[in-house]
Amino acid sequence: MATKKQTLQTKRRALSSAGLRMTRQRALILDIISQGHEHLDADEVYRLARERKPSLSLSTVYRNLQTLKKLGLVKELHFDESHHHYEAKPSAEHHHLICLGCGKIVEVECGLSHKMRQEIAREKGFEVTGVEVHMTGYCAKCRQKGK
Repeated sequence: MATKKQTLQTKRRALSSAGLRMTRQRALILDIISQGHEHLDADEVYRLARERKPSLSLSTVYRNLQTLKKLGLVKELHFDESHHHYEAKPSAEHHHLICLGCGKIVEVECGLSHKMRQEIAREKGFEVTGVEVHMTGYCAKCRQKGK
C-alpha cells in the first residue's frame, strides 16, 4: 500500500507533467478529499478548506477541483442532476449505495462487476474503460424511521 508521502509525490508528478505546480490550495483540497470518509460536494470542500485557510475563495475551490478532475487525481460523481460529489481517485473499482431518505452514500466493492465487465468486453468486442454503478434505496436508519 502506498504511503501518504508516495501518494503526494505521485500527485506532484501528475501536476508537474501537466505544467502545473502543487500549490498550497491544491494540496489542501487534495488532503480534504483524500481524508474524507464521505463524498463531498464543492461547497463542503470549500467549508472544510476555509477552516484551515480562511482566505480561500469558492471560485478557487471550483477551479482546482476541475483541474484535479482533468488530471485524474479526483473523481467527480453525479448522483443526481444538480449535485456533484468528489472523491480521491479510487485505487480499486467500487460502486455506491445512495439513500433516498437522508442522502447517505456507501461505497461497496463487487467482484461480480469485474466478471461482468470482462464478459461483456469479450462478447461484444468492446474495450470497457470504466464502470459506474449507483444503487438507490433506503438505509437502515431511514427504513426504521419509516416504520
